[in-house]
Amino acid sequence: MGSIELVIEGRARGVGSITVARILPSPRRRMVGPFTFLDVMGPVDIAPGVGFDVAPHPHIGLSTVTYFLEGENVHRDSIGTVQKNVPGDLNLMTAGRGVVHSERADPAFRARGGRMHGLQIWLAVPTEREDDEPSFQHHPQRTLPSVEPSDGACARVLLGDAYGVRSPATHPSAPLLVDLELAAGASVELPDALERAIFVITGSLALEDATLPALQLAVLAPGPISVRATEATRFVVLGGAPLGPRFMDWNFVSSDRDKLVRARDAWIARTFPTIPGDDTEHVPYPGQHG
Repeated sequence: MGSIELVIEGRARGVGSITVARILPSPRRRMVGPFTFLDVMGPVDIAPGVGFDVAPHPHIGLSTVTYFLEGENVHRDSIGTVQKNVPGDLNLMTAGRGVVHSERADPAFRARGGRMHGLQIWLAVPTEREDDEPSFQHHPQRTLPSVEPSDGACARVLLGDAYGVRSPATHPSAPLLVDLELAAGASVELPDALERAIFVITGSLALEDATLPALQLAVLAPGPISVRATEATRFVVLGGAPLGPRFMDWNFVSSDRDKLVRARDAWIARTFPTIPGDDTEHVPYPGQHG
């Protein structure tokens, strides 16, 4: 068996005022380790005065990870968090039994416009932690360890540990998430995990006899694997131990289908908590009006 078990290409989806490339979940692969969802926002140029807004919407049973390469937004949630997120920072929100959040343009960014490019990720949590109280972590870029694992390679460890350093972000699923940049022609050995994938953001990677272009994710076999950049390339390594089957309905993830039904009914009935200062709009459940 080769190092690549499966290759998944991004599919276009509309989110808020922009189109994203959706990688996970895919009909061919629902999860990689605890990772259940991966969207790439942009790159897209936002005109002055337009902004990028996602109105208040709910989650249960998962954690959201937001990581910008370009652009910025303001995260607000029903536990009272207000956090501006800029390139290189890591936002990690764990929904637990239920949380509502919004993502909106900062007024200054909305006024001037600019480029948006980043990753939106969901992580499942262990079954026994699905009903925890919601929580939020913000880790500025300067706190996320950066190393040079080989010539022409730079790695920033966002979650978990790799190349001898550990991220300050904590998560009960023990995920691995590493942002890697390679100069053209540079090679690097990938950190290992029980389940693991690489996703090419920009550029392209050579692996055995395959070339992975931008917006492709390759699910990899365990064991030592090296990749080489055929041009200047940025990619992420993601993975961890599998958690068992998870069910998904819209913005809800759970090991128990009944919890998805209860969450759907609660959102339609408007009994979820509200966001202080952002409670006049909401994203309807699909098929629901207003």
